Amino acid sequence: MKPTLLVLAAGMGSRYGGLKQLDPMGPNGETLLDYSIRDAVAAGFQKVVFVIRKDFAEDFEQKVGRKYTSQVEVVYAYQQLDDLPSGFGVPAGRTKPWGTAHAVRSARGVVEDPFIAVNADDYYGADAYRQKN
Repeated sequence: MKPTLLVLAAGMGSRYGGLKQLDPMGPNGETLLDYSIRDAVAAGFQKVVFVIRKDFAEDFEQKVGRKYTSQVEVVYAYQQLDDLPSGFGVPAGRTKPWGTAHAVRSARGVVEDPFIAVNADDYYGADAYRQKN
């Protein structure tokens, strides 16, 4: 089995004022996500699943996902507001994505191996990925 990195990147950044998962922070324009994926690949992860929203999928795939296709298998899962368990519905007026558990649920069709979930806008350090075993 190959370990999968599940990257939760569907947040709207409403308090931040934009998509912070796409903002450069490093000396050469790296994002926090660049560092996380580098560390995960070095630790043996062979697949990255990005959980994103469809409304910024094209921008995300061009600016982020394409950078990694030569290093690791890249797959997308889409967090959709109405992707809910049977018997549940979206409350009137709800527009924000649901939380972390819903984002992980959104990837249920593409995650087949053991995985760890990380937030696209957090940095966990290289040792976090080496702990997969």
